Amino acid sequence: MSGRTIWKRNPAAPLQAFLRTESGSAGVLVAAIVAALLWANIDLGSYEAVWRTHLSLRLGHLELSRDLHTWINSGLMTLFFLVVGLETRREFDLGDLRDRRRFVLPAVAGVIGMLIPVLIFLLVNHAGPGAHGWGVAMSTDTALALGLLALLGRGVPDQVRIFLLTVFVVDDLIALVVIALVYSDDIKMTPVVVAVAAFAVMLAVRAAGVRRGSAYVPLAIVMWGALLVSGVDPVVAGLAIGLTAYAYSPGRAELEQVSGLFRSFREQPTPKLARTASIGLANTLLPNDRLRRIYHPWSSYIIVPLFALANAGLSIDGPFLTQAFRSPVTWGVLLAYVVGKPLAVIGTSAGLTWMTRGRVRPAVGWAGVLGSGTIAGVSFTVSLLIAGLAFTGDQLAEAKVGVLGAAVVSSALTWTAFRLTNTLPKDKRTRALFGDMTELIDLIPEVDEKQDHVRGPADASVTLVQYGDFQCPYCGKAEPAVRELLGHADLRFVWRHLPLPDVHPQARLAAEAAEAAATQGRFWEMHDLLLDHQDKLNITDLIKYAGDLGLDQERFHDDLIRHAHSDRIDRDIDSADNSGVSGTPTFFINGRRHYGAYDTTTLTAAVRTARARARLSREAPATPHYARAVDSTGRR
Repeated sequence: MSGRTIWKRNPAAPLQAFLRTESGSAGVLVAAIVAALLWANIDLGSYEAVWRTHLSLRLGHLELSRDLHTWINSGLMTLFFLVVGLETRREFDLGDLRDRRRFVLPAVAGVIGMLIPVLIFLLVNHAGPGAHGWGVAMSTDTALALGLLALLGRGVPDQVRIFLLTVFVVDDLIALVVIALVYSDDIKMTPVVVAVAAFAVMLAVRAAGVRRGSAYVPLAIVMWGALLVSGVDPVVAGLAIGLTAYAYSPGRAELEQVSGLFRSFREQPTPKLARTASIGLANTLLPNDRLRRIYHPWSSYIIVPLFALANAGLSIDGPFLTQAFRSPVTWGVLLAYVVGKPLAVIGTSAGLTWMTRGRVRPAVGWAGVLGSGTIAGVSFTVSLLIAGLAFTGDQLAEAKVGVLGAAVVSSALTWTAFRLTNTLPKDKRTRALFGDMTELIDLIPEVDEKQDHVRGPADASVTLVQYGDFQCPYCGKAEPAVRELLGHADLRFVWRHLPLPDVHPQARLAAEAAEAAATQGRFWEMHDLLLDHQDKLNITDLIKYAGDLGLDQERFHDDLIRHAHSDRIDRDIDSADNSGVSGTPTFFINGRRHYGAYDTTTLTAAVRTARARARLSREAPATPHYARAVDSTGRR
């Protein structure tokens, strides 16, 4: 009874939870950077000595020994890239990128957003000793950029953050390919073959339907260890594993099967049935869900800050800064990020919009594009990772100055961009942030006034659809918020039935009672009564409610006995399956699925955003949009 939808509690739920985790961890990361700088300037010797400390693992005659710095950069950071891969895969399976056409602009912008900074770096370092470090200048730290965007852009909608993530979804992929091909020395092919074989076995195990983590951990360790020995940076392993982990949500049929397993255990509480039920429950959550739940908090709050502590330390004084800001390495990195990234994002977005006459364009307004471009100049994790592979000594320190300086300047430019946006009149500010891109429609089929139960004006700009179950306690929890929203003059509400008889045995009959009342013109009155009396839904109670509402009780009773409205309820259940709905309550706002809490504050904010976007859509010329249907398993 937490006031959260099932999808909110499911770690596969889209991006808001991910963004909040990155936003909260940004402060921890910044604190780690400051701590590293303070430590290095107080006692550089002890700072370097700690990270040079060796840590060894030994099994018989086999020994793996690396310094602490390597264990962090090549070991723990593998888990960071695992999370990156998981989130990327989730966005392809459940996010806007499930319509692959929407990946065109982000993919092109992401690639050009790496090429232009690299070209700027090479122009500054042409034929110089630092030219081979061009890889330092190409990768945005998406996690840090998202966190800083949340801190700097108060009131910036999630769509801008999602746009940033999708633009640079290819960033880390290409960066790791560059690390593997360019900055890996003395590659040994035999360990590479072992790593590829371990990954192939992992894919085969997954194809066989095995979902227990214990089957994958040994293979992942072999893959990582083989890459470490081969000379290829093993962080590639984390990204590869993450990208292959499906993020589809469990279907209603799978959840009903699990309910059956628990009923069997309730009837015969034996160890065998307990294990069967436990395995069945675990199997409803796919690897992407489970891995993100385990590793995302560790990655955001411990691994990346620890990486910062181990890599951001610089001994800074006047002579060093003078030397650094005379160095082409420093200026190459700084200009690549501060100039190259915004130029690439804004230029690519504008160019593709113009060339395709608006068919391919950003999913946000131009202020959102500008802010995404400036904050993309924030680099850290991959840049310092490559800097440690490409440079040593003074050049390494100069590259770090460039990276840190670019983060500061890019943050300042982003704050300025959104500060100026906030001075615009409301309508212009909304368009500048949201744009006029038509959102994907998740609801199938769309609302039909002749078929659906609709409450509110037909010409309302916002339509709130709820899939509900009259016996579901979470639906009862959501009802006060829905009733408060119904006070909005510009909102219509639609109820669709999704009884869950495996957990709520009286839900189906209650839905039929509502339909029986609908034939006598009293659907909404019965709807309200049923949600107000969720603990009293047997047939005697339902007939009493019919009498309280002044209905023909004999006709009402006859409808229930004959299941006269079963087909009407089945139609709503089919629409739930087609829309990827497996639990209640589930809300759709203007056809777009609402992920998150369903308290009054959250729903009101979502409705307000939908109303603003609807106003923009009415003002904008008609443009095509694409909806992705889902099958009965919820797979799009």
